[in-house]
Amino acid sequence: MAFEIIATGHYVPSRRVTNDDLAQTIDTSDEWIRSHTGIGSRHIASEDQATSDLAVEAALNALEQLAPGKAMEAAKTIDLIVVGTSSPDYYGFPSVACIVQEKLKIENAGAFDVVAACSGFVYSLDAAAGMLRGNRKRALVIGADLLTKITDWSDRGTCVLFGDAAGAAILEKTDAPEEGPGKRGLIRTVLGSEGSGASELLCARGGTRDPFKAGETLDKPIHIYMNGQAVYNFAVRAFTDTIERLLEEEGITFKDVKKIVPHQANMRIIRAAARRLKISEDKFFMNIEKYANTSNATIPVALDEYARSGDLNRGDLIMTVGFGGGLTYAGNLIVW
Repeated sequence: MAFEIIATGHYVPSRRVTNDDLAQTIDTSDEWIRSHTGIGSRHIASEDQATSDLAVEAALNALEQLAPGKAMEAAKTIDLIVVGTSSPDYYGFPSVACIVQEKLKIENAGAFDVVAACSGFVYSLDAAAGMLRGNRKRALVIGADLLTKITDWSDRGTCVLFGDAAGAAILEKTDAPEEGPGKRGLIRTVLGSEGSGASELLCARGGTRDPFKAGETLDKPIHIYMNGQAVYNFAVRAFTDTIERLLEEEGITFKDVKKIVPHQANMRIIRAAARRLKISEDKFFMNIEKYANTSNATIPVALDEYARSGDLNRGDLIMTVGFGGGLTYAGNLIVW
């Protein structure tokens, strides 16, 4: 049996904020942001939108591709919902996946969130495939984040990096071979972590390590903290190591891979990795210029755009690579 992606979808909020827009309120410029990150704009959710709202729209977009005009009916065929997110609707519980399950009226489906930061969608695909080995057939896998709501907008080093979005993929267990000639679907995954770097990228306030105390006055609310240089060094190393490990374990070369769909964190990371790997930047499918870093959503949004571009064909071998807070890293090899 194989675990094949049979549909993809994505959603971005309607509000688009350019670098020039940011420069009206922050000491920055379009030239600085582009030269340091490759970002030109980002989409920001409205005040009344939460992560589950974006996740549902992305899911409906994928379900509509699967069954045009019958998305809600197609939702009834889902047996499992897995959501990778770093910005859930609520602290701790309920999961975003459970809220998605209720909004899509999917009965008798398991639902849970994966917390692996920007590697979350890759982790979620592998987790879903593992759980489909039982009596389940079809999983809805979503990566969604609203990091702009936990961003310190006075910190120009981080606030220019993030945007909001959600991407979805429908994973199905099929009768195609998972190994050997003619193998299809998700054929190999690398998962890894370096908890020694946990303090380099985190939201420090609000958890059980540093909970709210009655009467306490907070200087700042819960915000993302990032040691930019440390995260950059980790990302380039983890990125290249993951790609090389996937190639080595599968016994293939870059020539066998049609495209790499990476986490869209910073163009400089991709360029540095490409130089180390001695491959062209054209090997990567990039859309960071339009959306910025949308964390868990970057890979599924890019995957959907690539799938709809007309360049991705059945039987093509592609790779996904993610890295993020935790610190985590991960990659998939997928036969489309």
